[in-house]
Amino acid sequence: MTRPATTSLLRRLVWLRGVLLPIATALLCLLAWHLVVAYGNIPPVILPPPKAVWLILSNNMPLLLQHAWPTFVESLLGFAIATALGIVLAVAITYSRLLREAIYPHLVIFQLIPKVALAPLFIVWLGIGAPSRLAFATFISFFPLVVATSQGLSEVPSDMLRLANSLSATRWQVFRTIRFPYALPHIFAGMKIAVTMSMIGVIVGEFITAQRGLGYLILFAGAQAETALILAAVALLCAIGLAQFAMVALLERVVRRIYG
Repeated sequence: MTRPATTSLLRRLVWLRGVLLPIATALLCLLAWHLVVAYGNIPPVILPPPKAVWLILSNNMPLLLQHAWPTFVESLLGFAIATALGIVLAVAITYSRLLREAIYPHLVIFQLIPKVALAPLFIVWLGIGAPSRLAFATFISFFPLVVATSQGLSEVPSDMLRLANSLSATRWQVFRTIRFPYALPHIFAGMKIAVTMSMIGVIVGEFITAQRGLGYLILFAGAQAETALILAAVALLCAIGLAQFAMVALLERVVRRIYG
């Protein structure tokens, strides 16, 4: 077997392992869940079997999707706004030492605050509609993205910057050809955190104010002790989160291929 063919086969095996191993683990977890419920005499109101959750998903998918759509849209919008604002602020504090010294310590402090505790303030400021949930989702996903991006823009090899200065490169040229490409791993690491945080922000907002959305559905099902419906909504949330994470990962592959 030639070397290129061997390399291709190894890549396929690695890809298959990366796909099949998580699926096998998930199936084992479902089997363990079924056995615990079946032989542990656990009441369905405490922990329903996987089959009950599947029946809820299959029989009520239109209702679940109706509630999933606003959650998906608001979390995606919050993530997009946080990404744009976070990258702009990270660039600003990277190029301005004064701004960095004035703002960066506060970013670290806000990172330490349990942001869920601030959710009621957004309701007071913006009301009980979608703007408050969107603003809170943006707020909660903004800080990790800023910190990661600013770190990536700052951790550029000094020899590359000296080479650019010796060639009389402008700040824009240095940013476009050196700082931004080197910061891409940090930027996308921050984006992968931010996309999950945005989902959390929307769900917290839906717990407090919404009349629709998966967070509202979970709260309603909890009040009715419909555990299977809660788990079905959580499963749909996991699917939405995986889809959004996959979108970020795909974008990362495209951008990094452009920049080599």
